[in-house]
Amino acid sequence: MIMMQTMLRAAAQAALATALLTAAGPVLAQSAAERLDALEKRITRLEDMNQIERLQRTYGYFVDKSQWTPLSKLFADDATLEIGGKGIFLGQARVLEYMQTAFGPDGAKEGVLANHMQFQTIPDISPDGKTGWIRSRAFVMSLGGWGLPLYENEYRKENGVWKISRLTGPFTMYTSWDGWGKNALNNTWPDKFDPPPDLPPSTVYLTYPAYYIVPFHYPNPVTGKPFRPDMGQVGAYAAPPGTPEQIEALKVGRLADGTQPIAEPPRD
Repeated sequence: MIMMQTMLRAAAQAALATALLTAAGPVLAQSAAERLDALEKRITRLEDMNQIERLQRTYGYFVDKSQWTPLSKLFADDATLEIGGKGIFLGQARVLEYMQTAFGPDGAKEGVLANHMQFQTIPDISPDGKTGWIRSRAFVMSLGGWGLPLYENEYRKENGVWKISRLTGPFTMYTSWDGWGKNALNNTWPDKFDPPPDLPPSTVYLTYPAYYIVPFHYPNPVTGKPFRPDMGQVGAYAAPPGTPEQIEALKVGRLADGTQPIAEPPRD
């Protein structure tokens, strides 16, 4: 009886060992060169995500103290810039012109406050390692008040260096120093200040107390399913229902469908 149990135990152990070796076969079959290549790709991807985060945060620090010329160098030559509902500026030279015309010449100025604090960064890199995306939020404090833009930006790797290829920052809230509870303001009009944009705004929307869900460039990271935003009317909550202001706000625009496969830019 004891001998039989020993034989059965040995047979079970042998079967288990065979199953484990079979399951591990593809891993063990990899050559050292293949494993090193896979590891190098993972490291490069992590470094790329770190680099585009650094690039975006550097943009914020340059905004703080009006460092417009070095800020413009963060952009690719054919980059686009769209902040709030101002409209779209085409190319690195126009990015610089916009900053210097709208906000004054390069350099910090006495009595001028502008802090561009950035949070909640979510980076992604395309499978070929040539394109990146970031979704992040900024909290802006300035002489004019408080603003809350939400970025969905695109980046491109040129000769090993990451650059901003598309900066899109619609405001979700803008207010004076009285605060958004007392004095929420619109910050989406194209003719707010010079220079005029090259193209009109890509999306017409309203800021708080209306709502606008900026399209996501990635799906739900747990389910893998694209996020489908509320497709209601953008101006629905600009004023109490039934008021003339609310009825007029409903004409402003509708939320675009923001469903996206991972690692693709927001659709037009």
